[in-house]
Amino acid sequence: MNLSKSHQKVAVIERQQAVGGGCVHWGTIPSKALRHSVSRLIEYKANPLYRFTEKPQRHTFQDILNHASTVISKQSNLRSSFYERNRIHLYQGDASFVDKHTIKVQHIDGSQELLTARTIVIATGSRPYRPPSVDFSHPRIYDSDTILSLQHNPQRVLIYGAGVIGCEYASIFKGLGAKVDLINTRDRLLAFMDAEISDALSYHFWNSGIVIRHNEDFAKVETRDDGVILHLKSGKRVKADCILFANGRTGNTDDLNLEAIGLQADGRGQLKVNENYQTSIENVYAVGDVIGYPSLASAAFDQGRIAADAIAHGECAAKLIIDIPAGIYTIPEMSSVGKTEQQLTAAKIPYEVGRAQFKHLARAQITGTEVGSLKLLFHAETKELLGVHCFGERASEIVHIGQAIMEQKGPGNNVEYFVNTTFNYPTMAEAYRVAALNGLNRLCD
Repeated sequence: MNLSKSHQKVAVIERQQAVGGGCVHWGTIPSKALRHSVSRLIEYKANPLYRFTEKPQRHTFQDILNHASTVISKQSNLRSSFYERNRIHLYQGDASFVDKHTIKVQHIDGSQELLTARTIVIATGSRPYRPPSVDFSHPRIYDSDTILSLQHNPQRVLIYGAGVIGCEYASIFKGLGAKVDLINTRDRLLAFMDAEISDALSYHFWNSGIVIRHNEDFAKVETRDDGVILHLKSGKRVKADCILFANGRTGNTDDLNLEAIGLQADGRGQLKVNENYQTSIENVYAVGDVIGYPSLASAAFDQGRIAADAIAHGECAAKLIIDIPAGIYTIPEMSSVGKTEQQLTAAKIPYEVGRAQFKHLARAQITGTEVGSLKLLFHAETKELLGVHCFGERASEIVHIGQAIMEQKGPGNNVEYFVNTTFNYPTMAEAYRVAALNGLNRLCD
């Protein structure tokens, strides 16, 4: 759309029948819609207004998928309307390079056509990594794409990989009443997050009955008609009705015939780019999951916008922000932006901590979402906000208030803003005032 608005003639080649890519059809949108439905179900069951007047209901994975499919359709239709409005030509089929200016489009009916362009952008995304020793054709073995086709109602779910996707689906299945075993190949959950925040999630998982097994690697998967048994290298065996592999992703580059233009992907199928998202081939750019970190839909939008400016104008003054917020849609959510305590301590930066417990906020008490807290890290001398970390319902929304202050230049970035500003009451945003006062009161005179 940015290229079209810059008076460029643009074509998009889409493999699927509907636009939106992995974000809309298999990743971000479906999993977050599922998570929302399960979260509301948990709130309903915990609400004393309905505890004795309504018969408890047990919803299946298929039940809540209905809501997700509605959202998927709306998002895909919206994007289609954007293409039409901006006069973007859409071709359906599989794309591969003929040379650095020519793309072959293989249509579903078997026909082919060639498209030529001055500039080509690779935005093919990624797919779940599949260990070659695992038979993913078995009906009880899933990855994060195929789990959306789950037709039975598992009572016990095994999740291999405790990264963002693994933790999110652990929340979803536990919220539906299934027993969940979460296999973590590392020594802690989500180690890139602030330690206190990831510890809060670990405790919440443990308290809800999720079994977490750290520092484990799988040796083999034994399949049966009614389930699977995961054999771990430590000698343990874990039985479940089904298994979800959520242990990394691979860039979708293997079918692009990159050899034809002398471009090579790394071992994970990802492409290297410069700050304008230009590959080693001058007229070929790449954005999104196919270039790796941060592998976020939010960042991919900006990468596309920046690449389009570079293509249309030869350069782009705007760059992707350094402090990209992370939103993890577990139940409750986690979100952070900026530095962690561990990073600040290692860098020997004098900082102070301000905390606000959600259980003390009127809005959280009203809505029954009292689990969680907000944590502010700020410079002990300049009072500059250095990091915002949140665990609890609506954390992914709450964190942006702190992000807005962190992005201010000079004296505009100051934790005292939250003390001197009047917030609506009652709101979850009030946590910033509480946390700021909590931290400022710790400062030495």
